[in-house]
Amino acid sequence: MERKDQDLWELAEARVGFKRHLTSYIIVNIAVWSLWYFIGNMGVNYVDLFFPWPIWMTFGWGIGIVFHFLGVYVNNSYNAVDREYEKLKKKNNM
Repeated sequence: MERKDQDLWELAEARVGFKRHLTSYIIVNIAVWSLWYFIGNMGVNYVDLFFPWPIWMTFGWGIGIVFHFLGVYVNNSYNAVDREYEKLKKKNNM
């Protein structure tokens, strides 16, 4: 029974970690995109201001967010280990 509590605790920590990661992603992206927008509207005539350079950071970090989400919410390895253990236990008892 204690092992399941430990697994649930680790899963809870992983989900809280993901939520913090997502919050950081949103806040930093709002700041960077705002910076890009306001610098572009201040009359600064840099060539690369026409291309939204924050797209690279948003896209790259977004890939990390997707994989973090998949690892925490979709690929629930804690239950997979329990299922495999029960399957092996049943197979060895027969």
